[in-house]
Amino acid sequence: MRLANKTIWVTGGSGDIGLACSQLLIQEGAFLVNFDLKDPDVNPEQVRFYLCDCTDPQDVKKNFQKVMDEVKTLDGLLHIAGGSGRKFGDGPLHDLTLTGWNKTIEMNLTSAMLSNQLIIQHWIESNLGGSIVNVSSVLADHPAPKYFYTHAYAAAKAGLNGFTKSIAAYYADRKIRANVISPGLIATNMSARAQQNEDIQHYLQTKQPLQQGMGLPKDIAGIATLLLSDESSFITGQIIDVDGGWGLSEGQY
Repeated sequence: MRLANKTIWVTGGSGDIGLACSQLLIQEGAFLVNFDLKDPDVNPEQVRFYLCDCTDPQDVKKNFQKVMDEVKTLDGLLHIAGGSGRKFGDGPLHDLTLTGWNKTIEMNLTSAMLSNQLIIQHWIESNLGGSIVNVSSVLADHPAPKYFYTHAYAAAKAGLNGFTKSIAAYYADRKIRANVISPGLIATNMSARAQQNEDIQHYLQTKQPLQQGMGLPKDIAGIATLLLSDESSFITGQIIDVDGGWGLSEGQY
């Protein structure tokens, strides 16, 4: 098993992608600690759940201290926590509200800063190394303006990409690795709008030609497992698109 004897911290581990990743990480031998706003109801012998708002600095720090008191050492971080700010006012720039901007940045970038900072501080204090995997979005680098026009979300995920590459460079000599998974459109609760739109579904047949449509949460789990394992010990600072060909394809309307 690729993750035997490793303890992995997962933020957002109760969502669709988080659950798929957690299930595979467990199969590969990992023990997980999960920070989220809902309990995933998985085997407590393999996952310890902490009710936590990953955008709240005090809540994250409080729960992280509980982790340190209970499991002592973490070997990796899979940061999935984030989400759409559409309901808060994210959208095209001319309609974007300040609340939508701030909330979207907070959910997708501030949350990652908080988790990444805490685990790096832990590794420095303990003289340990480890692997960070941050989950971004293909929209950070490959816009699709007709159907996907939440500009704060794109900015937040692009910021996450730059943030990850920067810390990967700075901490490489401490045996700390940091990489990004950049998913295309995945069938999750967050993508319900796209799933219900026939025009978007038609567009995805050519925009994501490998599956001629949406990817599945399990498509993210495999690469997350690899990047958290020692099999990727010579990989850092990479943005890995898991997008079914989105970034290579024009997409037909």
